[in-house]
Amino acid sequence: MNPDAAGRDDTRPDDTPSDPTRPDDTRPDIAELERQHRELQLPSAGLADTWRLGSLIVAVALERGLAVTVDIRRGEQQVFHVALPGTSADNDDWISRKAAVVRRFGEASYLVGERHRAKGRAFDLDPARYAAHGGSFPLLVRGTGMVGTVTVSGLPQLDDHRLVTECLARYLAEHQQ
Repeated sequence: MNPDAAGRDDTRPDDTPSDPTRPDDTRPDIAELERQHRELQLPSAGLADTWRLGSLIVAVALERGLAVTVDIRRGEQQVFHVALPGTSADNDDWISRKAAVVRRFGEASYLVGERHRAKGRAFDLDPARYAAHGGSFPLLVRGTGMVGTVTVSGLPQLDDHRLVTECLARYLAEHQQ
């Protein structure tokens, strides 16, 4: 097991509710994860866009008192990175390994992990380089495809994934073009 800086465990089974008081505490199925991939595509991903998206994620995390690190990359360039109180360099390592999965497979790290779990297969790429755990999502631009990654680390994997996808959906609702 690899506990993160806050003592949470990104390898915790996702059938364990992260917050039993939340009504949306069910695991998304693969079809829902694929729908997110199709729908959560930005009109553009310039530096100003990635700043606004990253700032939105940080604002939501601060509002909820979440100890997370947020990272956005365009290609290999890190264009946004914020570590909130309660995080450590371990979160940067999780970010690197989750984002490596997205770059390799072109899909959310959580979706890649769920596909392996659904087939009863272990994710067998080098765990020092890859983590098929929730929290990294492809930075997708409509009509272009994947241009980078947006990643959160610090919560249980499903919550990391949900924070990213919730904020992408909010960003899209606020910045439709």
